[in-house]
Amino acid sequence: MSWLGKLGLGFGQRAMDSSSSSIAKGPDDDVPAPGQQFAQFGAGCFWGVELAFQRVAGVTKTEVGYSQGFRHNPTYNDVCSGKTKHSEIVRVQFDPNHCTYHNLLDAFWARHDPTTLDRQGSDVGTQYRSGIYFYTPEQEKAARESLEKQQQLLNRKIVTEILPAKKFYRAEEYHQQYLAKGGRFGSKQSADKGCNDAIRCYG
Repeated sequence: MSWLGKLGLGFGQRAMDSSSSSIAKGPDDDVPAPGQQFAQFGAGCFWGVELAFQRVAGVTKTEVGYSQGFRHNPTYNDVCSGKTKHSEIVRVQFDPNHCTYHNLLDAFWARHDPTTLDRQGSDVGTQYRSGIYFYTPEQEKAARESLEKQQQLLNRKIVTEILPAKKFYRAEEYHQQYLAKGGRFGSKQSADKGCNDAIRCYG
């Protein structure tokens, strides 16, 4: 994030009205491919989280973006300002015949520390919060049961939010599959299914 973004002075700051907020807080009305389902997760910087989900067998598409905020069509600088309350989200499309929602939950918990509020490592801000955003009652039930099981394994309280999936705003193109394309240093990281290579968050 730029120093302007950290100060909340990044470009893209716009006035908001109630209609803009209601659109942003509405449900995700995009439609997955036939026979596929959507899931949304927030687990810190979306670059590494996306790569983790790309590697899960049965995941057919991943996109990074912004959700759970109150600004319509937010930019990266808007989100980094902390003023829009968006979370950095990975929207996962998966084939339920080859990947269960529980598989995705396992990948989610393994990828981040769900006990740190509004931060992952050195990344600090509300956009980095831990969250599971469900599309169906079945997903909500599975998410809550999964959180309870994780809580039994940890000595600190889990702060992951579990909320309905809201409108998904696809992030700028350069963020998409960022690490698989080479990241900051041009060193591509494998998105092959089942790959267990360590994920270098910034490439």
